[in-house]
Amino acid sequence: MSEVIISPSILSANFAALGDEIRAIDAAGCDWVHLDVMDGHFVPNLTFGPPVIRALSALTQKPFDAHLMVTNPDRLLAAYAEAGCQLITVHAEVCDHLDRTLSQIRDLGCRAGVSLNPHCSPEVLRYVVDRVDLVLVMSVNPGFGGQSFLNSQVAKVRDIRALFGDREVIIEVDGGITPETAPLVVEAGANALVAGSAVFRGGPSEYQKNIQALRDAVAHCAG
Repeated sequence: MSEVIISPSILSANFAALGDEIRAIDAAGCDWVHLDVMDGHFVPNLTFGPPVIRALSALTQKPFDAHLMVTNPDRLLAAYAEAGCQLITVHAEVCDHLDRTLSQIRDLGCRAGVSLNPHCSPEVLRYVVDRVDLVLVMSVNPGFGGQSFLNSQVAKVRDIRALFGDREVIIEVDGGITPETAPLVVEAGANALVAGSAVFRGGPSEYQKNIQALRDAVAHCAG
């Protein structure tokens, strides 16, 4: 199998030294940088927006993987694309016209993603398969870092992989990802992992080891 993408979530980073943290995970070998954008409405937390992302984008060449946990994504897409995000993911639950939203993301030159909360069925993807570059499966309820992995989502990953068949799509899993849980979702068909606490624990001197531990954990998975 091709190497699994590791996308550290900066929600778990030290916000007092965010620029240094971006440089540190870049040097430690991350593939993407995961940006958990929260509006305090769709999820019970508030994080950061385009001005912060724009400032951080100058610090690395790694793709910015923006996960918009917001109620009005259509109004914000251009701002996040202009801030330097190469991937933009929206939640199926808040899009009145998901096909149109995904088309808009692609028109902005970004890869288009759909996120599914734990209760959300993969069936919402069936009629937008050709618009989707990435599916983000939430293996926790969104809004906070450090939550425990929901095993119920492993079967969802398997169902999504079957739904897309031979079509190339990135299946990303976010929530409670550790060296112990990562093999479960990769064996089911995931090929990208969002990891917050598992990467950022121990401080910058540990980031390379933490990322490598995730890679080692899935190195022999069938995918």
